[in-house]
Amino acid sequence: MKSLDLFRNQRASGMAPEAPGLPMPFLIAEAGVNHEGSMDTAKRLIDEACEGGAHAIKFQTYKAGALASKDSPAYWDTAKEPTKSQYELFSRHDKFWKTEFEALKRHCDAAGIEFLSTPFDVASAAFLADMMEVIKISSSDITNLPFIRILCGYGKPIIMSTGASHPHEIMEAVSLVEDSGIPLALLHCVLNYPTDEANAALGMITGLRQLFPRHVIGYSDHTPPGDMRVLETAALLGARILEKHFTHDKTLPGNDHYHAMDKEDLRRLRLSLDRLRAMVGEGRVRSLPSEEPARRNARRSLVAARRIPAGAEIVRDDLTWKRPAHGISPCRYDEVLGMRARTDIAEDSVLRWAMLE
Repeated sequence: MKSLDLFRNQRASGMAPEAPGLPMPFLIAEAGVNHEGSMDTAKRLIDEACEGGAHAIKFQTYKAGALASKDSPAYWDTAKEPTKSQYELFSRHDKFWKTEFEALKRHCDAAGIEFLSTPFDVASAAFLADMMEVIKISSSDITNLPFIRILCGYGKPIIMSTGASHPHEIMEAVSLVEDSGIPLALLHCVLNYPTDEANAALGMITGLRQLFPRHVIGYSDHTPPGDMRVLETAALLGARILEKHFTHDKTLPGNDHYHAMDKEDLRRLRLSLDRLRAMVGEGRVRSLPSEEPARRNARRSLVAARRIPAGAEIVRDDLTWKRPAHGISPCRYDEVLGMRARTDIAEDSVLRWAMLE
């Protein structure tokens, strides 16, 4: 699956494509800066995300000086990541730039997984746009309308997270993208690192689908991986994109490792989603082949309530209905009334058309 598949009908029709049943969500392994400046680790993350079944791996591209002022306070759990300054933390992880991301894009292409990276400034957007089919906008930039306008200028579909946003803020950003005529996906997101399951607020997926029926809706998750039920539930609620932080080692300290999934979590999620999709089925209302024995034996037929002599007209007192459904269906009851018996019909006989005229 490619990210562009999510938008295949949206550009032409202005509506988000609907798929019957439970479609496989587009799975984004959010590596972010969990490579910690190592190309070998970044390539390992790519390989393991591919092995785990992700459709795309996403990094983050920024320079600390362009992203945060030097007095920007932490907004994460400092018990997990003790750094108190955003600028200090981002300075540790901003060494990758154009050359490194070009190498990672080549590695993704060779591995068979889609490359994505969130640009956090104009300079990174300028070179990343040529490498990606879609552009991701962080929740933190949903009110950064001049930056969104610049990103729209690349003419590529946009995936935008909506964490910590009020409806009017989302609507303003959505209107700007809509005015550009660009396909859009919105990801429900909670900006707590990590997010308690009780605060996942997955009902907002339904809320976004109702508010923005023209756009693809997904979910960006910051809960601890656990049994991955949060993501399964998001898929059942209609999330067409699932994004979650990804690491090669969940025991590593700090940054995003402590709420990230690893390759085995990702594999488990894929298996669970396959199982859920099989349970949900294709969505078309019909009688299933497995129900055919019940159709024939648990439904009813018209049955003679008493002996009916040959030539007698069939009246209401002649009829009842019993299992199995091997004869005339009770839905033909009115049609049978007024017909005549061709031969003597014994009491409790299942009626067939050959008995009547």
